[in-house]
Amino acid sequence: MPRNPERRILLADAGLRVLAVGGARGLTHRAVDAEAGVPVGTASNYFPSRAALLAGLAERIFDRMAPDPEVLAALSRREPSLALVTDYLRHIVERTTREPELTRALFELRLEASRRPELRAALGEVLRRGYADDVAFHVAAGLPGGAFEVALLHHAVDGLLLDLLTTSIDAGYDVDRVVSALVSRLVGRADTAPAAG
Repeated sequence: MPRNPERRILLADAGLRVLAVGGARGLTHRAVDAEAGVPVGTASNYFPSRAALLAGLAERIFDRMAPDPEVLAALSRREPSLALVTDYLRHIVERTTREPELTRALFELRLEASRRPELRAALGEVLRRGYADDVAFHVAAGLPGGAFEVALLHHAVDGLLLDLLTTSIDAGYDVDRVVSALVSRLVGRADTAPAAG
């Protein structure tokens, strides 16, 4: 396996662009090579199968979607509150809509994972790790709510992003108002959460 991590990142980023624009059907090694501007066969050297390519994209997308450390540092200096949870969520929505193709690529990966068991395993591991990290961060920061509320926010924000970045229901509500309502209604009622399991 080639050991040039910069080239692997270049190819994975090109693959995410191909996936966002052409969907899973358009994602081929040759299309990734063309998008990355590298010789034909390069993507196959780094990702020898379609499954390996998809798994590589699943890993790379979460590196690309990582929160801005400076924003997190500024937010972490504040007292835990519903307002702080709202601002964390605003940051999530802002950074995931700033590069809509990246978020669309994630939707494509999730859809493709529903059809491919090998991708389902790889992407599922990445998604579960991300959720566990989010819960650990939430708890360590002393924010209101817990694992259940973080899961509710994931479900709600995924739906919001799907609506913002695909064909919308066009309900006409301001995104900031929606984010505030999600936090107040989902986290503000944390005492009514059902037990896990």
